[in-house]
Amino acid sequence: MLLGNNTEQSDPANRSIGGFSVIESAKRVLEFLCPGTVSCADIIALAARDAVELTGGPMIQIPTGRRDGMVSVASNVRPNILDTSFTMDEMIKRFSNKGLSLFDLVILSGAHTIGTAHCSSFRDRFQQDSKGKMKLIDKSLDSSYADELMKECPLSASPSVQVNNDPETSMVFDNHYYRNLLTNKGLFQSDSALLSDNRTRKLVEDLANDQQFFFESWGQSFMKLTSIGVKTGDEGEIRRFCSSTNA
Repeated sequence: MLLGNNTEQSDPANRSIGGFSVIESAKRVLEFLCPGTVSCADIIALAARDAVELTGGPMIQIPTGRRDGMVSVASNVRPNILDTSFTMDEMIKRFSNKGLSLFDLVILSGAHTIGTAHCSSFRDRFQQDSKGKMKLIDKSLDSSYADELMKECPLSASPSVQVNNDPETSMVFDNHYYRNLLTNKGLFQSDSALLSDNRTRKLVEDLANDQQFFFESWGQSFMKLTSIGVKTGDEGEIRRFCSSTNA
């Protein structure tokens, strides 16, 4: 959330992130009602929790009391996020470094049941030949789905163009993400890897067939995710404005 030269927001991998104004709006209201009490870190965690419930997902109780960090450096971004081109081994290592399991990896990937993505995050999975026809590069992607994606993301498309992560129920938090994987309609290469890898395929199949299992598992894995690197006690601060430290 911190603005400035060389902060995490300045890294190209983060430039497409939105929603900052929503967090700031919530912070302004909270500072008026109970100043210096609710951190920006708590607001972000609660907003993520509520976005799931508002789109049809499970309601989860999560602890609060997080404090805000004081440092934001662009070089911290890449070692701490996934790239959509990651292999399964790369994703497992990145999750393991955060104390998250292979199970958590598959469950939290289910967040792709809602939201949108820029063309650049998956456009290398297919090509457009000189006659305008689609040529499949990544064979793990359904060809008819790739055709649809190419129409939405032609070579002439603006960098700002976005498509739905889930082509079926893009505004509903459900288990259709996993159903889509079974028909080779995972938008990202990292999505398709969950089906093609023997370590995760059975779990994908189970989640595709049982939405309640997904919802219950989501609550457990989301709780773990929101507990990573939390600052409490005398660590950090409770910012007055999310875009800047109090100093």
